Amino acid sequence: MDSSTATSLWDELVGTQTDPDLWVVIATLVAALTVVVPQGLWRLSRNTITIAHEGGHGLVALLTGRQLTGIRLHSDTSGLTVSRGKPHGLGMILTAAAGYTAPPLLGLGGAALLGAGRITLLLWLATALLLAMLVMIRNAYGALTVVLTGSTFVIVSWLAGPQVQAAFAYAVVWFLLLGGVRPAFELQAKRARGGAGDSDADQLSRLTHVPAGLWLFLFHAVSLCSLIGGGRWLLSV
Repeated sequence: MDSSTATSLWDELVGTQTDPDLWVVIATLVAALTVVVPQGLWRLSRNTITIAHEGGHGLVALLTGRQLTGIRLHSDTSGLTVSRGKPHGLGMILTAAAGYTAPPLLGLGGAALLGAGRITLLLWLATALLLAMLVMIRNAYGALTVVLTGSTFVIVSWLAGPQVQAAFAYAVVWFLLLGGVRPAFELQAKRARGGAGDSDADQLSRLTHVPAGLWLFLFHAVSLCSLIGGGRWLLSV
C-alpha cells in the first residue's frame, strides 16, 4: 500500500459522510423493531446482543486489570465470559455490571458517531471489536457467530455504496438500542418465576450486598436512557 492510498483510507476513516434521508432512518428503525419484537425473530437476532453482552464483560475485565481467559457463545443465546483475578472488588463488580449495559451503551456510542456523520468510522470500529473478540472465543458456535457478524461488516464496509453503508449502520445502532432494552425485562421475568438465580444481577448483589432488584433497575435505566438519547441523535438528521 503506497502513501497516497494509506492517506486516502485514513481520510475516509476520520472524515464525515452524508447523513441519510429521514425516511431511511425511519425505515431502519422499523427494520430493527421487526427483529426485536416478534419472539421468533428475536430468538435469532438475540445472538448479536449476546455478542455485545459478553464482549462488554470481556472488555471491562481487561480494562480493570483482570486476565480474560475466554468467551463462549451458545445457540440458546446464552454466553459465558471467564476472567481471572480477585473474586471481589471494584474490578469484579464493573465486569459483572458490563454485560447488560454493554449493548445499549454501544448503541448510544454508535448513535453519537452517526450523529456526527462518522459512518465509516463506526463500521470499522465495530469490525475491529469483533476481530478482537474472535481471538478470545473458545467454542465453535461462538466463533461461527462472530465470524458471520464480522464478515457482514467487512462486506458492507468494502463493497457496498455510501447509501447502503449508511442504512446498515443506522439499522445496527437502532438494533443495539432497542435490543438492549429487552434482555433486562426478560431477566426480570425469569427472576419473578424463581429462575436465573446466578444472573448478573444476583452476582452483583452478592458482591455488593445491594439487592438484585436495584441492579435490575440500573440495567433498565441504562438501556432506556440510552434508547431515548440515542434515538434523539439518530432522528436529528
